[in-house]
Amino acid sequence: MIFDQMNFTLNKEDARRKEDVMRKLRERYKDYKDPWGFDLKRIEMMIDLIYPIYKKYFKVRVFGIENVKDSSYMMVSNHTGQLPIDAALITMAMAMETDHPQVIHSMIERFMAALPFIGEWAAEAGAILGDRENCKWLLDKGESILVFPEGVKGINKKTKDFYKLQRFSTGFFRIALQTKTSILPIAVVGAEEMFPIVFQAPYLAKKLGLPNLPLPLNFIPLPSPIDIYIGEAVELPESLNPESPDSEIRKALHPIEKSIHEQILKGLKERRSFFEWARKPINDVMKKF
Repeated sequence: MIFDQMNFTLNKEDARRKEDVMRKLRERYKDYKDPWGFDLKRIEMMIDLIYPIYKKYFKVRVFGIENVKDSSYMMVSNHTGQLPIDAALITMAMAMETDHPQVIHSMIERFMAALPFIGEWAAEAGAILGDRENCKWLLDKGESILVFPEGVKGINKKTKDFYKLQRFSTGFFRIALQTKTSILPIAVVGAEEMFPIVFQAPYLAKKLGLPNLPLPLNFIPLPSPIDIYIGEAVELPESLNPESPDSEIRKALHPIEKSIHEQILKGLKERRSFFEWARKPINDVMKKF
C-alpha cells in the first residue's frame, strides 16, 4: 500500500547526479579487481534500485559530509533497524553525496555471505566477509570499509533498547592499527522506527542456525525519515599496535564510542516527525517485554 502510493522515478537533477556518479566510479575502478567478484554493473543496478528509495521513501539527510575526504577509511557506525538497510543507506550516501564517490565495502556476517544468490550479489556490490585478511587486503588497496562493531547485538535489540549502543568489538580497531587507516565515526538515526515493535526469537534462531531472529510486526519497513551523521576522522594513537592488550584498545575505543553516542543524541533531538502519536505509547508498552 505504501509503495503503491509513491512515485520512485528520479527527477532530472537526481538522474543527472546518478549518471555523473557512475562516470566517476567507472574512472575510479577501471583497473580495480578483487577476489570476491566486485562488479560495477551490479553497483549501477543497486543504485538504480536503492537511490530512489533513499531519496523518496526514507528521505535521507546527511550531516558532516565535508568530513569525508578522498581517502581510505574504516567507517564505524551504530547498527540499527533489524535488517542491514542502514548499511545500504550509508553506502549510498558515500557514493551519491560526495564530490569523490566511492563504493564502500560493508563487512557482513558469515551466515549472510553463505546465503544463495544474496551472498553472491552482496559480493558483487562490494560487501565482504568480515575477516581480518579480507579487510586488510581492501584497505591496502586504498578502499574504505564499513563496520558495525556492535555486531548482531546492534540489530538484536528489543524496542525498549533502541539507540542504546552495545559494547564494541575490538577487531576493527586492530585492523585499523595494522593498516594505519583513519576511523570515521557515523551515526544513523531513524532506522529503528522502520520496525517499531520487535520481539526476539532466540530458540527459533538457534534451530535455523542463525545468530539472531528479530521478529517485527511489520515485514515492510515503514518510511521513517533517516538522518546520517558523519563525525570527524579519528587518528590512531601511535602508542598502540595490533597486538596491544584489550585494556589499552578499550581506552582508545572510548572517543569513537563517545562520538557516535553524541551524534545519536543530537540526531534524536533533531529527528523529523514520524508517527509521533504512536511512538511514546509503543515504547511505554514495549518496556514491559
